Amino acid sequence: MMMKLLRGLMVNIYTNYKVDLATNTSPVVLYTVPDKVQAVIKSIRVSDDSGSGSTITATITDAASAVFSLGKDIVVGAAVPVELLTEPLVAKQGEIITVTPGNADRLHVVLSVLEINNNT
Repeated sequence: MMMKLLRGLMVNIYTNYKVDLATNTSPVVLYTVPDKVQAVIKSIRVSDDSGSGSTITATITDAASAVFSLGKDIVVGAAVPVELLTEPLVAKQGEIITVTPGNADRLHVVLSVLEINNNT
């Protein structure tokens, strides 16, 4: 009985996802909203670890595969971290956050998120 009750509860999980954009300048999936989850993305923080600076482009793709820009060619200076979001971003199940570096092997990206799990 208790297990059945627990399965119906919504669970909040605070977590983060990280990517080192080291390989090339192709788009990289940073985060995909899991099944039965709504996500409140609090932060997408980008920092340069090369001392040279670069740019970054971020997009969100919805369940219908439509791509929407979150920011294009945003400058990330050497030793100056950049926050891509000014307000939290709500994302639905299956939506995908992708980042594309202007230069390879320069940028690190950290996404902080509240995942609201609805197992009902």
